[in-house]
Amino acid sequence: MKKFLVLLLIACLAFVLASCKQECAHVDDNYDGVCDSCGEGVEVDVMTYAEYMAAELDSHVVIEAYVQDHQSWWDNKITVYLADEDGAYFAYEMACSEEDAAKLEKGTKIRVYGYKSEWKGEVEITDCAFNFVEAESYVAPAVDLTAKLGATDLINYQNQLAVFRALEVVKVEYKNGEPGDDVYLTVKKGETEYSFCVEVYLTGVGTDVYNTVGTLAVGDLVDIEAFLYWYDGPNPHITSIGKYISQE
Repeated sequence: MKKFLVLLLIACLAFVLASCKQECAHVDDNYDGVCDSCGEGVEVDVMTYAEYMAAELDSHVVIEAYVQDHQSWWDNKITVYLADEDGAYFAYEMACSEEDAAKLEKGTKIRVYGYKSEWKGEVEITDCAFNFVEAESYVAPAVDLTAKLGATDLINYQNQLAVFRALEVVKVEYKNGEPGDDVYLTVKKGETEYSFCVEVYLTGVGTDVYNTVGTLAVGDLVDIEAFLYWYDGPNPHITSIGKYISQE
């Protein structure tokens, strides 16, 4: 009789454990593909670029993309420029340890989760964190958007790495009046002026970009490579700049 009761108890316990396992809600708060409660693998619903762009502002989003560049790490946060084969993303102040920041090399694939936000026209992911994703490296080619300057659909290329050719320098201004912080570069194509920026947290003092901008004079012609950031209109973050050499 005792043996029967022991076997019955074991059977009941096994049934309870199996039931608990079957009823697990599979919570995955850090979107790493593993249930936080039971440790089982779970599928993560990752958005395509089109789905991300169609999502409402302030809604929760999960995307996978490749690191193209990033700003300086600080206070366990890092701002990252991302892209996939269909478009680009801007992850603002993404939660990140200093150790993980060192691993965010160009071409590295990551899964980012946070909230789709907008600030001054810039669509970005905020209150976000990430996981590394094993994949082949991918670096998006720069797209020539010279002909799109002034066009209403330029915003469709937001955050992509772009090239703008033969722009005429109108003005070079340092944020605080002298080198050491952001540099605001005003250029024009035809009769229309555009504002570009050397973001010091991206291309800091002492880099080729920062030094080259400091040598520009009104009337110089330049080719610029930049991430198409938005701030009340296009305000690309410059990553490379080349000055035309006078033939005179």
